[in-house]
Amino acid sequence: MTIFNTIPDKLPAWYLNDLKKEKYDDVILFALAVFGSHSLEELVNDPSKSINNRMEEKLFHKWAEKLIDDNYIEKYEKFEKTYYKIRSKGKDRVMKLTNNPIVKQVIKGFNELIGISPVNQEIQSKSLFDYKISYQDYIFGLLSIIWRITHIINAGAARNKIKPELKISLGKSLEENAINFANNVAIQYEDIQYTYKEMNERINQYANFFLSLGLKKGDIMNVFLENRPELLFIIGAMSKIGTIASLINTRQRSATLSHSLRLNPVKLYIIGEELYEAFEEVKPNLGLSNEEQLFFLPDKNQMELPNGYIDLAEEVKDLDIKNPPTTTEMIGNDTYAYIFTSGTSGLPKAAPMKNIHMISAMNGWGIVAMHMQPEDVVYISLPLFHSNAIHIGWASALAGGSTIALARRFSVKNFWKDVIKYKVTCFNYIGEICRYLYNQPPSPEERNHRVYKICGNGLRPEIWKEFKERFGIREVYEHYGMTEMNSMFCNYFNLDCTVGFNFSQYSIVKYDVVNNEPIKSDNGFLQEVNEGEVGLVLMKMGDEYIFTGYSSKDETEKKLTRDAFEIGDLWYNTGDMLRNIGYKHAQFVDRLGDTFRWKGENVSTSEIEDIVVSFQQVEHASVYGVEIPGTEGRAGMVSIMATLDHKEFNFDSFLITLKENLPPYAIPKFVRFLAELSTTSTYKIQKFDMKKVGFDINKTSDPVYVLLPENPNYTLLTQEIYKNILNLKYRKF
Repeated sequence: MTIFNTIPDKLPAWYLNDLKKEKYDDVILFALAVFGSHSLEELVNDPSKSINNRMEEKLFHKWAEKLIDDNYIEKYEKFEKTYYKIRSKGKDRVMKLTNNPIVKQVIKGFNELIGISPVNQEIQSKSLFDYKISYQDYIFGLLSIIWRITHIINAGAARNKIKPELKISLGKSLEENAINFANNVAIQYEDIQYTYKEMNERINQYANFFLSLGLKKGDIMNVFLENRPELLFIIGAMSKIGTIASLINTRQRSATLSHSLRLNPVKLYIIGEELYEAFEEVKPNLGLSNEEQLFFLPDKNQMELPNGYIDLAEEVKDLDIKNPPTTTEMIGNDTYAYIFTSGTSGLPKAAPMKNIHMISAMNGWGIVAMHMQPEDVVYISLPLFHSNAIHIGWASALAGGSTIALARRFSVKNFWKDVIKYKVTCFNYIGEICRYLYNQPPSPEERNHRVYKICGNGLRPEIWKEFKERFGIREVYEHYGMTEMNSMFCNYFNLDCTVGFNFSQYSIVKYDVVNNEPIKSDNGFLQEVNEGEVGLVLMKMGDEYIFTGYSSKDETEKKLTRDAFEIGDLWYNTGDMLRNIGYKHAQFVDRLGDTFRWKGENVSTSEIEDIVVSFQQVEHASVYGVEIPGTEGRAGMVSIMATLDHKEFNFDSFLITLKENLPPYAIPKFVRFLAELSTTSTYKIQKFDMKKVGFDINKTSDPVYVLLPENPNYTLLTQEIYKNILNLKYRKF
């Protein structure tokens, strides 16, 4: 396990004098209160350093024993190591540090920056499901970044200078890194690695080839590749020449895949060998003419070049490695990729990824949140067609001249092996990854690594603290945001169980989940929730880059809320519910609308309903997400009106229909056979009561069927199976 260098690297300057004077009491208290429990090795680390820059072990024990006797700290054994943690009395002593003039000024400035006024200094109670940030939490969180506050202020100033009309781009940043970090490893993939110089040269070969085809700014190409360096080369090339890579979800199949491939007018297709068969299945539905070019990108070289395709690897391998002249022409407003998102309704929509998004992500994630350094290695096992991988993982690495260790896909079996092999210091995650790792039997590998910080979204409060402690992870930069929203909540203070705060203006408003609409006051405007309450989060549209919209103007307009708090104001409706937990911090609660999240994917209910109703034995269908204990997100459940009794229903053919038209994560885990259909006066199916019942067979007399893990078909849900689900007997839903 890597040594967490609190001492002396993350101490305020005035504590360094205490180290030199061999006065360790306040140093120990500050480290434990602000940065959490430490092992003995972490507190007296790096004996190669001068005694003026670390704690000498014998002297440490002397001071630590006194603090233990005075009930300020506690000593304990875990993972065959000695640890120390702060007690309440010790925290109270550290809080007196707020009387320091420098700290007072920092607190005042930060309060003004994020709009906290007046400050309520009452320490709130907190529990797992009613979590509130206390004043002490807030102050310790702020003190945890005081050692790099100058970097954050400078990054904030730089962020204010990032404008859409400026000549800034991902491509330009790649060229700068090829100079500033020329020999640093940029990509590690399997047994291959590329330095920043080599990566830029490979990107240039792709860029120069696309230019030779006569492609121009704004032209779109469909890119259907799994995680591998070539995908990064293509994305980088797009940013240099102004063309757009439409990054197709590699898990989509059949109707959904056809929709995504047809959504935008494209000039060419890039199909990876690994996805050739999936593409060929839908190619007849694409209405291709002779004008589109089909490029084939070999993978394991296990098949011959298919007829009608051009070998892209052969075309680019001998091309010029010099930077194309177009890079200097690109501006922040130029789109370099489309990432597909369900938004909150309907089939996938293409959200434009602009250069300004990537530069902002490098600044926000790489500098402000993660404080990336050249020696950092980010492990990316999430697919690169998701913004989490690009705008959190890759952007963070680019900002620090750091390395990305790229996995083809997430593998719970290989995760810690890869982390150790590539000497990873951080990884990006979604909640499902954390849950999969957490559910595995303990192994020596899970603590024999260098990871000390992680970034992502979806780490659930019920496992948060245990996850950190078990795997030896210090810093969790949880965030809330979405592909199409150029503003994010982030846990900059590294507090527990929160998505943090947002520097942009937002509001969490009261929401009627029964009628699916915000609650208005007597004057017709929306109302903000109180501390501890849950509501719909809206983002103030200070400029168009808060919400860039979709390629469809109609879909974009649906996400805007006008006249929310006053006539003429404009807000972006995220479609998500957050809890106000105090001091501008929030907690993610749930997703509204026609989308739920399962297996790291946003699943559109209307998309599934269309497929379910296409089955001839179904008249009506209503799809929604339900929680399964021990899993992340919500699994799909469909309530149907069938043309015949459930005992006669053809489940074999039904499941075949679902598998042929839906990706695996979108196939409903539960099917409820309704005796009657409940609708509104406008014939909209009422889902609220269905969601409340879920798959609880004690609350309905309707037959419910379940698709159990490793079971080939739906099974009638019995009391025994229901209890087994609640008792976590099925681990692989």
